[in-house]
Amino acid sequence: MSRMLKFAAAVGAITLFPAALAPAAADNLKVVASFSIIADFARNVGGDRIELTTLVGPNGDVHVYEPRPADAAAITGADVVLVNGLQFEGFLQRLVEASGATAPVVELAKGSDVLRSKAGDHDHAIGDGDDHDDHAHDDEEEHAHDEDHAQDEGDGHHHRGEFDPHAWHSVHNAEVYVKNIADAFCAVDAAGCDTYKANAEVYGEQLEALEETIKSAVADIPQPKRTIITSHDAFRYFAHEFGLKFLAPEGVSTESEASAGDVAALIRQVREDEASAIFVENITNPRLIEQIASETGLKIGGKLYSDALSEGDGPAATYIEMMRHNLNTIKVAILGS
Repeated sequence: MSRMLKFAAAVGAITLFPAALAPAAADNLKVVASFSIIADFARNVGGDRIELTTLVGPNGDVHVYEPRPADAAAITGADVVLVNGLQFEGFLQRLVEASGATAPVVELAKGSDVLRSKAGDHDHAIGDGDDHDDHAHDDEEEHAHDEDHAQDEGDGHHHRGEFDPHAWHSVHNAEVYVKNIADAFCAVDAAGCDTYKANAEVYGEQLEALEETIKSAVADIPQPKRTIITSHDAFRYFAHEFGLKFLAPEGVSTESEASAGDVAALIRQVREDEASAIFVENITNPRLIEQIASETGLKIGGKLYSDALSEGDGPAATYIEMMRHNLNTIKVAILGS
């Protein structure tokens, strides 16, 4: 069972380079976001003061992404690069090295509450994702360990898979991401700092309202009906924060396919736990979920957005729309309305 951890505040969220790299005040801040969810956060904070490039776009799978020459060029010309961290962007280090970039790379998950990966989760996962009783905010030893982790990650010595990287599925963590973005923008564009902080405050209020909406809606779902099946283990933060239980044939990464044994074990657990709903994800092949649905008799309840937003004309074009869509899709599949 995972433990809830909090990054030590002293670690900070930003790696800064010399002040001479700061852009001229008259120019838009050139921002590179590693994937679409972070890009939406950046857009809300930066507004019309930033020129934004997104490496992994809508419906893109960061876990298996292969960088293009244009990505290296974007990073070379960037004033700041925004990434999730927690080893989510496996392609990032070699891309930054290849580009020769000198812009600060800001790991937005730092300072947020993070979940340790379950045992054996480096390759696959079936476990329940309900970590409500596994909280470690007040454990000084765990805090010390996490500070070491954050420092090691910056040095490139982090063991991949030690922490679940999908921290944005906690709305509380999303607020931390937004604050880190505002701080990063202020660090390289002091003239726009008041604007960035004001934008972050307004958006933060929207996130607080979103959190209350989700809590209220989940409260309407009876406890015995809160077990859900998805393609890969991306929703543990959502489960932890809002009281649902997610099962998945694949682990926190989509890089490794679930084995026949994993699928068989999941099907047994689905039957034992009397799962209420099963969903495909926008970034994964639906074939495996279709197989599980067929063998368990569950009807696929729709599509959830996990690691990427939808296209602009889709149902999850922003982070807030994504969270609302996922919530509504889950609720309708379980309750029928």
